[in-house]
Amino acid sequence: MKYFSFTLITIFIMLSCQFSDKKMAQNTVPAAQEFSKGKQVYDDFCIQCHLPNGEGVPNTFPPLAQSDYLKTKREASISALKYGLSGEIVVNGKTYNGNMTAQGLTDEEIANVMNYITNSWGNKNTRLITAEEVSKVER
Repeated sequence: MKYFSFTLITIFIMLSCQFSDKKMAQNTVPAAQEFSKGKQVYDDFCIQCHLPNGEGVPNTFPPLAQSDYLKTKREASISALKYGLSGEIVVNGKTYNGNMTAQGLTDEEIANVMNYITNSWGNKNTRLITAEEVSKVER
């Protein structure tokens, strides 16, 4: 009986820890290989202007690599992907005044590519962007 009680308590503790770990993992940044869906979206829709290294084209397309805009303007960055962007923006101290058309991506695709670019090329985002968050961004 003592052994049975010990076994039940051990199982309960293990299950509790697993549930807690999964819940915590939902909002933390996964390992690099977890960003493969975002990289695929980037390669299909973004790479032409922002280039494979995320450095963009000087005076034409702003960099995503080590981008202060991505770090400080989370909602505006999501909005640019969702609805497009026109007018002046300042990225890393340089002014860009171009147009980016809406890419026609789903909220999940936007979340995936945002998580990829905000964790690539010197960027570090410790709080994942979710499709639910993207769905709440308005024009």
